[in-house]
Amino acid sequence: MAFDIDQYTETSEGVGWDDLDFDAFKTHPLPEQTLRSLRYMCDVEYHTVCYLRDLLVTPSHKERDVSAFMTMWNREEFWHGEALAAVLGMHGITVDFDQLKATRLKLGWRDKIAPLKQAIAGNLIGDDFVAVHMSWGAANEWSAVAAYRRLAKLEDHPALSPLLKRIAQQETRHVAFYASQARERLAKSKVAQKLTRLALSKAWGPVGSSISSDDDVKHVMGHLFGSEEGVKEVARIDANIAKLPGMEGLTIVGDSLRKRGVVAA
Repeated sequence: MAFDIDQYTETSEGVGWDDLDFDAFKTHPLPEQTLRSLRYMCDVEYHTVCYLRDLLVTPSHKERDVSAFMTMWNREEFWHGEALAAVLGMHGITVDFDQLKATRLKLGWRDKIAPLKQAIAGNLIGDDFVAVHMSWGAANEWSAVAAYRRLAKLEDHPALSPLLKRIAQQETRHVAFYASQARERLAKSKVAQKLTRLALSKAWGPVGSSISSDDDVKHVMGHLFGSEEGVKEVARIDANIAKLPGMEGLTIVGDSLRKRGVVAA
């Protein structure tokens, strides 16, 4: 079924948590490893505006449905960041603009040239770049849904788990858009398939790995996917990616985690 972009834009809203008992964090505080993973997730969500910035200089922004989606996607990811920041705040961890700015400044020249790299690649490749963008986004969002659901299950916390499930539910709509766009565009172009396969196999990394330290990436991936059940979840993500036209046999998530020693080779 085609993704209804008009319905999506009309129903987009912030994730709510006012009805959840955040006082439960006082009586049932989260362990350190979970707080570290939540901080990582929060940073990723707040950093979405930079991903949007990079993509606005590519052919993707010229597509009406893609442009509309990206606008709402950016808002919803920001709201996810706010929700996670509220949880962290209950544990005395403040996430404010100055800290986010400092994180981006640490990226240095990599962050400054990212829009230029995207612009050059996008305009050289043309419309087939949009297929790469959509496929990359699908891989990221499948990973995000799995991450939120895994953490919700691992903690089984009366306030955190329902919040994470709500965020994951919103992320499933992001998956639906990216995946439907990717399938349609990849099916139409063998060139797009080759470019996308090359990009995913050579350049894809876990969401957040471009802005976080290797230690933080290994911690979060190990925390969420290092167990037997987590490995099965990784296999499911890879199976979804491999179903995209021309992506048969790809195991980019598993490969990335094996490379980092998170799961056995």
